[in-house]
Amino acid sequence: MRSLFDVLFTSIFSVVVLSTGSARAADVRAGERIFQKCASCHSLTSDSNGFGPSLKGVIGRPAGSLHGFRYSPAMVQAGAAGLTWDEAALSDFLRSPKDKVPGTSMRFWGFWFQSEIDDVVAYIKANQ
Repeated sequence: MRSLFDVLFTSIFSVVVLSTGSARAADVRAGERIFQKCASCHSLTSDSNGFGPSLKGVIGRPAGSLHGFRYSPAMVQAGAAGLTWDEAALSDFLRSPKDKVPGTSMRFWGFWFQSEIDDVVAYIKANQ
């Protein structure tokens, strides 16, 4: 016969394990707020480049390929080697630009939390 402690422990353990194992849905509205960190250099609504390239239509675009923007040689090489911006590549880049594309000239350390990355990628995707 199981003790009350065993039953409670098993119940609480199950709730914790099941709740932490579920995936969190990306939040486009949160992504819009977080994207403000990016907006001083990048635009999602304009074809014009700023300090960074326009991100309008970035999903599916080879890295370093937007006409009219002067990319670092590393970014151009990454695109030539097959790096295309999809959700996974953007996620990796936003986590650590210098790890994803060593030698990139992007002056951003990366987001610390995967939830922020997921939200920003969802926002970018929703505004293509």
